[in-house]
Amino acid sequence: MKSKSQINFLIDALLFLNMMALLGTGYVRKYVLLSGSASRASYGYKVHSTLLGWNRQQWSDIHLYLAYSILFLLCLHIVLHWKQIRIMYKNLIKDSFTRRVIMAIFILLALFLALFPFIIPAQL
Repeated sequence: MKSKSQINFLIDALLFLNMMALLGTGYVRKYVLLSGSASRASYGYKVHSTLLGWNRQQWSDIHLYLAYSILFLLCLHIVLHWKQIRIMYKNLIKDSFTRRVIMAIFILLALFLALFPFIIPAQL
């Protein structure tokens, strides 16, 4: 069985590579495969381009799946470091009530940031 530090190293390496791929797919979406309005502004007409045989929507799907994999790996990373996180949090904030309030605010903020597209209605 691999040691905890070896597993952690593997997770961290995968996290880094996933983040670089997320950055790359973001660049593809923003600067290479332009949106309809951006291609009209650049070329005077709407251009339907592809990169490696995939269109802008397919790259968007890859971008989303990379984000999901980063979230999964980050959760694994946190689980592996949970004891350390708890100790550091206790040492940082001594008062138990304050710790609970800050944690509740943190969790609510995290949930809002993750779910706001489903909470706030789009304008038509």
